[in-house]
Amino acid sequence: MEPCSNFICFKNSFSFVVESLSTQLLTLTLVVSFESHKPASAKPSNMSQVNHLTTTLLDFPVEILLDILGHLDVRDLIRTRRVCNHVRQAINSSSELLYSIDLEYFNAIPVPSTPGSDRSIPALRKSLLQSESAWQKAEYSERDTIVLPHPPNMHQWSCGVLGFPTENSQQMMFFQPQLADDGQSNATTLRQWNCEFDSTVAHHKFSVAEDLMVLIVRARSMESHAYDVIFRSLSEDEDHPAAAFASVKALDKEADLELLNPSTLRSSIFGDYYGVMFRNVNKANGGVADFLQIWNWKSKDAFQCLEVFDPARKTMNFSFLTNEKILVVNTSELLLYSLVHSSNSLQLTAKFSLPALHSPFEYTCIGFSPVPSDARAHNRMVALSMDVSGGHLAKNPCFTSYIERNTLLELESTYVGRYGKASEDSPNLPWSSWGPNHTRSFEESSFDPCKHSVFGFRCASLVGGRNTQRPLCIRDFNPHRVVDFKAGNGTRWNQRLVEGSEILPRSGLFLEPLGSGLPYLETTTEEKFLSTDLTMEANRVTLLSFEIKSTIRVPHTGEQSFVEYKILQGFEVLDFE
Repeated sequence: MEPCSNFICFKNSFSFVVESLSTQLLTLTLVVSFESHKPASAKPSNMSQVNHLTTTLLDFPVEILLDILGHLDVRDLIRTRRVCNHVRQAINSSSELLYSIDLEYFNAIPVPSTPGSDRSIPALRKSLLQSESAWQKAEYSERDTIVLPHPPNMHQWSCGVLGFPTENSQQMMFFQPQLADDGQSNATTLRQWNCEFDSTVAHHKFSVAEDLMVLIVRARSMESHAYDVIFRSLSEDEDHPAAAFASVKALDKEADLELLNPSTLRSSIFGDYYGVMFRNVNKANGGVADFLQIWNWKSKDAFQCLEVFDPARKTMNFSFLTNEKILVVNTSELLLYSLVHSSNSLQLTAKFSLPALHSPFEYTCIGFSPVPSDARAHNRMVALSMDVSGGHLAKNPCFTSYIERNTLLELESTYVGRYGKASEDSPNLPWSSWGPNHTRSFEESSFDPCKHSVFGFRCASLVGGRNTQRPLCIRDFNPHRVVDFKAGNGTRWNQRLVEGSEILPRSGLFLEPLGSGLPYLETTTEEKFLSTDLTMEANRVTLLSFEIKSTIRVPHTGEQSFVEYKILQGFEVLDFE
């Protein structure tokens, strides 16, 4: 065998170790393993020789430099970018490295692509940057409003799809605004489909990402369980092909079947998991309790657990944070639970107090912004909305506090470090220890569906009172974008930075200060909208708009005319592209 060069040939691929980051250069040590090629007469050697070659990144051609940098963690890549202009220019020349920084460091969420579009990394990054610029400038293309053929009732959103049951609750109707294929930039079509049921539906939930629709129907008489939970395909109107079982039993032998109230159900879909909370259930053996039941709907060894809560705690709602973590809220605290698969149970891991209220005020309704399962890989904001009542309030105010999901998960370690293992009797982490510094609070006059729609670190709200034309306010809580803005990087457009404490009009209802620790960037549109609800996606805001149409009617000749009013509801789509 001929020697490769002089006396060295690579036996294994080399590895490198970053030794120092300085403002001048990045030193690498290349550890090269090789064997000497000696004459056959030479004594055999069992030891491979190892040489250490020291060089700098600046000695490599750009192609090799980028290949090396591609092995770095994104946060190390950000640090490496600060080494010198040569390294920064090299990184800035790579769409692949910049796109990974956008997704993993800035937590940007990829813009959905249309069928047949360019899926190359440069094209994907260009689309992402265009969308980010549009959000920052509050620039959008407005699609033609589409009138809904049926007024929605008890509606839900998922990925821009609106779904609601018909009056007899034996059919679900779904509507999705889509871009027309006729080349007109403002043209929109309305996709519509129905799903039929054999039984009256007590509760429903659907997820476009999972192509899943979950129906809760009353079990037949003589059964021991209260409800059947049915897993159906959203697009095919049949049993979901990935479901381990077409239906499962809920509250089996747990409830008094004669005293059920389906209006107190709360539910959530997160990837392979579906959970439903039954509130104020009359138990079969007497008394009242709140139940939270969770299933892994795709598993044959179906994970399911049943957690019982004391109704005196007034449990309000729950939300999945990850595949393993669930947040439950009552009128005084947030409870963090872990799914324990070995015992099919929930384990309490941390407890956090809500801001205390002056007497006689109390929380009457508390809800979360839904955390979609496709957000599992991204940090995001969680919005906690709290309605307050009591005293002589003319209108019940609603306070919404934002917090990063990862912060909630990190606070679990803070709790365990201070109090140890959580239990029903262990203390709460006081609001003063986590709320003011880790949240940002806002106040509204009452619950408003046009407030606080969340996607990633960004949220959208219509500013002002309901049933009036209101501008759209876009708030970006992304901490890296805030830092960039404060450092003067990039163009500021018409964004403004909001940081520090703000005095809310009715903050005097609380015994302790609300959250003001999260800075954010705010942009507001000049245009105003008349809407009853909105939902937000990666590059789109869809408004459920309404218009009051008046028609003069004359029943018969000689009779007095009258004005007939009709409310027309439809979709108004704003594309930030």
